[in-house]
Amino acid sequence: MEILGIILLIFVIMISIGLHELGHLAPAKKFGVKVTQYMIGFGPTIWSKTKGDTEYGIKAIPLGGYIRMIGMIPPPKDGRVAKGPFAEVVNTARQQSLEEIGPGDENQVFYKLSVPKKLTVMIGGPFMNLILAFVFFAISFSAIGFPAATNQIKQVINCLPSDVDVLGDCLAGTTPSPALSAGLQANDKIVSFAGKEISNWEDLALAIQSSGEETVAISVLRNDEIVKLNADIVKVARPQSVSDQTESKASSYLGIAPEIVMERQPLTSVFATLGEITVGTGKVLWNLPDRVGQLFGAAFLGEERDREGLVGIIGVTRVGGEIAAAEIPVIWRVGTLLNLAGGLNMALFLFNLLPLLPLDGGHVAGAIYEGIRRQFAKLRSKPDPGPADTSKMLPFAYSMAILLIGLSMLLLYVDVVNPIRLGG
Repeated sequence: MEILGIILLIFVIMISIGLHELGHLAPAKKFGVKVTQYMIGFGPTIWSKTKGDTEYGIKAIPLGGYIRMIGMIPPPKDGRVAKGPFAEVVNTARQQSLEEIGPGDENQVFYKLSVPKKLTVMIGGPFMNLILAFVFFAISFSAIGFPAATNQIKQVINCLPSDVDVLGDCLAGTTPSPALSAGLQANDKIVSFAGKEISNWEDLALAIQSSGEETVAISVLRNDEIVKLNADIVKVARPQSVSDQTESKASSYLGIAPEIVMERQPLTSVFATLGEITVGTGKVLWNLPDRVGQLFGAAFLGEERDREGLVGIIGVTRVGGEIAAAEIPVIWRVGTLLNLAGGLNMALFLFNLLPLLPLDGGHVAGAIYEGIRRQFAKLRSKPDPGPADTSKMLPFAYSMAILLIGLSMLLLYVDVVNPIRLGG
């Protein structure tokens, strides 16, 4: 099951990458841009097939994908060449871009698109990830639902928490739990507790905790009949939290385990989740230097891995494997995997919109700058300044690419030597 979960997550990642690139490819072809390559992955080509002007293929390293459009960089204005410390880089890239434009391709170049069409092409990729995130969450939330406790009893606990052994079995001669002494049974549905009407587990849990060491009246629905019982509530020491088992506090105890059902959520809850992920991802990106420092410490200094920190593809697939192998109902595993896939696509959507080259957001920023510049020229009755020359940003783009590759390698390493595990 763990291997199956890993394979499923790899498949989801490949589909997400493929549809992201399709989001670029479809509008580019629609607007007449010549696309020479559509590739999923990087590195050596495993498989490819040419159809029309485009080579479609899969590469060995599934860390992303790309499409190659001709004419991404406009020719130099008035034939001028770049000067300065990075002139060779800029001029070489510009020349290579021009060499891709063959006879008859002059009107199939990207730089001649209008600003709205450029924005459509570049936003199309991240938009596909947003759609995928919505679909995955919608299926999980509205078709499958979340596990939710109910006011129906699944199990009556036989004794007090202090009277169980390491295996969870009651010791001989121990005091029965209040629920067992009161005569509560599995499948009973508690409808009233201490005179308060009960309709869900939250109501029941609050009513139990609000009671003291006293006898309370309990009404249950059993075999379509109301049965009235009395339970002597006791106070027992319970851990304050799951993570801290040492600090205990006395709390009221009845001794029942609730029935768990899958509770479906409205579609509106998906929008709230997408908003929460956006805020959370924004905080992570804002504190990215600190997050990278934590990764370095976890990788090389033996520090504990931050469970809410950055995680790479290896880490995501490992978590997917653990979810698939978890000892929980299959439908819970499916819902959790869908949530993981939705979160992954939402992260891809937000990350790719960062206004930094070589990310899609960098090209979006360039198109917006071009549009603003043209509008200013029009208002001042000046000649059209032409397309924005993104080649000037190539040195920065190359630097960012090196940093992103370095971060990917660090994530890959730390996900292997110090992985995040669901069990801690």
